[in-house]
Amino acid sequence: MPLSHEHQVTLLKDILTNHQSDCCGSVAECEQLERLVKSLMVNAQVDQNVKTILQEVYQYGQHGAQTADLDQHILSNQENLSQWVSDIGQFS
Repeated sequence: MPLSHEHQVTLLKDILTNHQSDCCGSVAECEQLERLVKSLMVNAQVDQNVKTILQEVYQYGQHGAQTADLDQHILSNQENLSQWVSDIGQFS
């Protein structure tokens, strides 16, 4: 059974929050972010303001999955992670 868009947003925020608080993550989490964003981008129920943020999250996930130093990638995006979680929370 597929996740509802509300559950997808919650999962997305959980991964971003974990990256922000732990300053580390896995390639699998970055790939999961990409899949979640793709699914949410085609969902008409998702607020257009969230879709703008999702574009940034998708790029973050892509770079994270491809980087040689994922922890440094996460560390250098700490401010973005915090902002994305906050912004997504406002619109969802």
